[in-house]
Amino acid sequence: MLFLENFMLAGESDEIGFIRDERRTCFSTMYPFNVFPIKGLNRLDFAPVTIFYGGNGSGKTTLLNIIAEKCGVIRHSEFNSSAFFNKYISYCTDSDAQIPETSQFLSSDDVFDYVMNIRYLNKDIDSHREDLFKGYALIREKARNDEGYTKLHGLEDYDRWKEVRSAYSRKSNRSSFVKERLARNIDMFSNGETSMRYFTEHIDRDALYLLDEPENSLSIKFQLDLAKYITDSARFYNCQFIIATHSPVFLSIKDAKIYNLDKTPVSVCKWTELENVRAYYEFFKEHENEFI
Repeated sequence: MLFLENFMLAGESDEIGFIRDERRTCFSTMYPFNVFPIKGLNRLDFAPVTIFYGGNGSGKTTLLNIIAEKCGVIRHSEFNSSAFFNKYISYCTDSDAQIPETSQFLSSDDVFDYVMNIRYLNKDIDSHREDLFKGYALIREKARNDEGYTKLHGLEDYDRWKEVRSAYSRKSNRSSFVKERLARNIDMFSNGETSMRYFTEHIDRDALYLLDEPENSLSIKFQLDLAKYITDSARFYNCQFIIATHSPVFLSIKDAKIYNLDKTPVSVCKWTELENVRAYYEFFKEHENEFI
């Protein structure tokens, strides 16, 4: 599915005219002006999965931010803008694309914030767990010293009696008692599992998704899982993806259209032609005998 078929960046003449007419001198940069003309990049044509590849400073995240702002997709955190960003956006065109309202920009910062929020939640859970351990020990001690403590004295006493029975029954142990009482939404996953869950919770159907370096929070296993999830979402659930990455796993997504921003002019390449991928290939070839 193509919600966004093509995108025109500000033309070189637009940039030259704006910079010539701009009289203010208090700015040391006019970012994102002067980024893409030198790369010979003006038009982007998209596939169901389109990838921006390049090293740090190549402009891949800048492209995602420009597209996100022009298309009005949902953001979950602020981004590094500039005083000239909105003016630059006004020179861009998206061919009157009909972008679904549920479309989103998912950045590595968003994933990190999500993981940290879960971590803080678990800290509170740890504190609550310790309180439950102490409560369990206190109930057991009272039950041993007072036979009447384990008996039901009326309906108003039912909740206390039920908790005592749970703690003092022969089948009960401290772990099961505590586990039953911890919040149902406790997240005991690893950071990688939590990060993966962030993507699966936010990527639904019938929408455009912009992903900025999703590999930052994922091991190779979870990168493979997410790559398959992206492939299936694009193929079966009418999703379109634009991804900024230099991970060989995401670059290898079948039929992905890859823009190599390290090239001048920027060109569409096969994933096996990319310098980063070739470096991995040469490394493993050098150590091939060690895998036998």
